Amino acid sequence: MERGKLWPGSVVALLLVYLFLPIAATLLFSFAKQWQSELLPDAYTLAWYKQIFTDVRFLEAIGRSVFIGVVSVALSLLVLVPAIFVLAVYFPKWERAMQAAALLPFAFPPVVSAIGLMKLYSSGPLPITGTPWILIGVYLTIVQPYIYQSVRGSLRTIRAGELVEAAEMLGAGRWTAFRRVILPNILPGTMVAALLSFSIIFGEFVMAKMLVGGEYETVQMYLYNEMKSTGQTASAVVIAYFALILVLSGLTLKLGRWKPGRGRRQTQRRNRHELRSDRERAEGLSAAAGAEPGPY
Repeated sequence: MERGKLWPGSVVALLLVYLFLPIAATLLFSFAKQWQSELLPDAYTLAWYKQIFTDVRFLEAIGRSVFIGVVSVALSLLVLVPAIFVLAVYFPKWERAMQAAALLPFAFPPVVSAIGLMKLYSSGPLPITGTPWILIGVYLTIVQPYIYQSVRGSLRTIRAGELVEAAEMLGAGRWTAFRRVILPNILPGTMVAALLSFSIIFGEFVMAKMLVGGEYETVQMYLYNEMKSTGQTASAVVIAYFALILVLSGLTLKLGRWKPGRGRRQTQRRNRHELRSDRERAEGLSAAAGAEPGPY
């Protein structure tokens, strides 16, 4: 019995050591003032972190990566969330086609896609190779599967079709039902999709290297260039990079477990009350318009 309990724990411990030992070594190296042949560094310093956080190139690279990630995710949500909702609720027959289209980015290797995009957009009427706009266009398709799966799962969980039907019976239009009933309920899943997509974009290297390279230096390219110079500086960049991704991952997990609270329920009750009042008001106006004038 004890052996049966010990075996899974040993496997998990070995897996954790395998995963975190390189990160721990990189962390130590980023603080090392000098580390040659000893088991641990001879001295520790924060000079490498001070160097990167006072480096204008690093701050600009972070800003460029954040800009590309935010714009790409925002445009993806703006296009995909309404499209997924409309197909799932009003055109369910087309849902399989949408699912197949959403999974298409997995079918093409990044290197092959990058070469094709370089040939297509390096010249001609739209020469955008080497600019952030080609990265934004590429990342729109890369994050498409993650946004689709998360938003579609949220719509299934809340039974979006039934909610829309109930809202329309209470007098709400399709846009009102989507904006005031569906969006608040799928917000946790949408936020998870947004953070996951941003993390993927922030860590993507192949497209950034092949399509823009040094012409628009993102944090990935900054790290790649620093690895050629100072090992400690590159280690500090890796740790800062890892810390940001870790925070985003933690937020994603927390939002994934988040459930609507009291404030959300009060908002939903208030929305239902307003929809019911609109319906009663409309019925009252219809009855008043159709009533015969009575005797004085």
